[in-house]
Amino acid sequence: MSEIVTLKENRQFHLLYRRGKCLVSSTVVIYVLKNKYNNLRYGITTGKKIGNAVKRSRSRRVIRAAFAQLNPSLKRGYDIVFVARGKTPFVKSTVVKEEMEKLFAKANLFSE
Repeated sequence: MSEIVTLKENRQFHLLYRRGKCLVSSTVVIYVLKNKYNNLRYGITTGKKIGNAVKRSRSRRVIRAAFAQLNPSLKRGYDIVFVARGKTPFVKSTVVKEEMEKLFAKANLFSE
């Protein structure tokens, strides 16, 4: 199985914001774009609107936990950016996971 890489550079995020497909739910926004590598790359952003540092960190943890559960069933060769929303720090990772499943299905990212 190919490895999962995190996106760290600002330009990588901006490329997804500009060119990626945007999928929205009440707890998370997902940007998806095919990449030229054979691995899954992802990044998480939490803006100041989410709240203080504790709430932003919790949002990242919840998103990371939900993504870790869905990761094995996803297609490789995509970049994904998760953007936390105002509701994210107040919900459990299972709620975020269910919404991610719907968004990934809509984007046709599940491998057969």
